[in-house]
Amino acid sequence: MSRLMLALAALVALLFLVSLTTGPAGIGFVEGIRALILGGDGPLPIVMREIRLPRALLGVGVGAALGLSGAALQGYLRNPLAEPGLIGVSGMAALGAVIAIQIGLSASLALGLPLMALAGAALGVAVLMALAGPRGGSVTLILAGIAISALAGAGTQLVLNLSPNPYAANEIVFWLMGSLADRSMLHVALALPVMILGGLILMRLGRGLDALTLGESAAAAMGIAPGRLRWLLVAGVALMIGPATAVAGTIGFVGLVVPHLLRPLVGAQPSRLLPASALGGAAMVLAADIAVRLILPERDLKLGVLTALVGAPLFLHLIWKTRSRGGLG
Repeated sequence: MSRLMLALAALVALLFLVSLTTGPAGIGFVEGIRALILGGDGPLPIVMREIRLPRALLGVGVGAALGLSGAALQGYLRNPLAEPGLIGVSGMAALGAVIAIQIGLSASLALGLPLMALAGAALGVAVLMALAGPRGGSVTLILAGIAISALAGAGTQLVLNLSPNPYAANEIVFWLMGSLADRSMLHVALALPVMILGGLILMRLGRGLDALTLGESAAAAMGIAPGRLRWLLVAGVALMIGPATAVAGTIGFVGLVVPHLLRPLVGAQPSRLLPASALGGAAMVLAADIAVRLILPERDLKLGVLTALVGAPLFLHLIWKTRSRGGLG
């Protein structure tokens, strides 16, 4: 396990450095790192500190949020098909961002879009808690999340359908594809502290998730309160996925595929899968974001499109491999 974590951490560090030194400006590795650390005059420090550094930091944060949330939800629901969008928070965050674009708030206020997305995520959590209730089980949580996701999706489509401004509609479509381009340190300051708080909450759930693998009755006998665990899980996922969607748009398959790839390497133990999935998610998003800058750079390939193109076939391959074993567990 320690070797796996060291390998993943080294991979994330390497991809972070590559992300910092990849782009159309053609900045050399040593030159770029020197400008980032020492600063100075000219455009080079501005490019490194105001364009590439925020993008790399958000790549780590968004990827870790998706991977960790996916592993936590799969551990709690004991369902390998669970993913961060299941509880509806990302859909509501997307709806908030779409409304901000449609009413022009994103153009008039620098942080208008991410703030509206965070408001949408908070509303989604409030509705989820009201629907699931204090005693609702995992099935109730799933059904409530599906209902909220459907409602958010319908709202997003309605805004697009009724939009009289083709430029706003075009911006909405491109934002929904997911991207880390053109983000600033303001976005990092808005999203990263909230995601860190959510990550700390989820990391503390490892013991409870391990106990749940034996069943809810056995977990209760071990001193785990299922209700408290459920709401801590919802809070942690919301605090990670809400800001991630707010600053990066919709990025799919990371929270679904990464835990599947790493689960056999940690002995299928949820408490070990959580940190591994956080690092694995960060590595996957960083690698995908580097790829979108190298593949068709003049066409602005979107991050969410690439993760779906890579993640969907990979997930189908995982299903094919595990079919002979009688399940996806």
